[in-house]
Amino acid sequence: MLQQTDWDLCQTTALRVREHIIRLATNGGCFVGASLSCVDLLVYLYTQYLNIHQENLADPQRDYLFLSKGHDVPALYGLFVELGWLAPERLQNHLQTNDDIYWHPNRAIPGVEFHSGSLGHLLPVAVGVALDCKLRGQNNRVLVMTGDGELNEGSNWEALLVARAYRLNNLTVIVDRNRFQANLATESLIPLEPLAKKFKAFGAVPLWVDGHNFWALDETFEMLPLEKDRPSIILAQTTRGKGVPSLENRADRWFCNFTAAEVEDLLAELHGQHTAVLTSAPQVVR
Repeated sequence: MLQQTDWDLCQTTALRVREHIIRLATNGGCFVGASLSCVDLLVYLYTQYLNIHQENLADPQRDYLFLSKGHDVPALYGLFVELGWLAPERLQNHLQTNDDIYWHPNRAIPGVEFHSGSLGHLLPVAVGVALDCKLRGQNNRVLVMTGDGELNEGSNWEALLVARAYRLNNLTVIVDRNRFQANLATESLIPLEPLAKKFKAFGAVPLWVDGHNFWALDETFEMLPLEKDRPSIILAQTTRGKGVPSLENRADRWFCNFTAAEVEDLLAELHGQHTAVLTSAPQVVR
């Protein structure tokens, strides 16, 4: 159960991860908007929920998290720095040929479970891992985070059919529902709603949650699996560009390459927003 000290840790860590993302959005840029939207989810999962730490990254008994929306790897890079898995100076090698810190995840970086970037690939991979864990009689939790626009890929829905057929209740799909796909709103391109009903039709159990509320996330993940013998779907309502109001909910802030001066302005804006959050009492969404 989440305590106030845990909430404080999550807030502080999320702030630092967002700082890293903003700094990475220069000298070649990165997918900043969607990276900012999934920060709170990743911070909660790695600091409060998953059995993954620096000493067990190769242990077959560990939990697994697959970042299928691989273009949001700046959030993962930043979090790995805060966890002590990645040296902070390596972020300066972003997009350089002397390192593996690139636009998409690479297994050469400890903690990255699988390469991603081509959307729709890692839910099928996660289904295979979850099935393997079941066959071995292990109790691993297998999570995969997808983008919402990524759900246009049919491979996701085929994988869900397999997950239901094999009763993979150790599998959880987290959808970062920020309602943008690249530089368009999802519902103006290929509408996804009613999303929960679609997941139900494929044999999974969906549940909505505020993807930026650590208290609500804790209550939700403590409920898993949502139903015996079925995969769980966490539909996380998030905001593109979360934490920086001038970037929030903007279709043109999918990929950004900021100047040094713009980075400093955005960091100042981020810290002002963080102060406002900390002065407000945390609320549980029920």
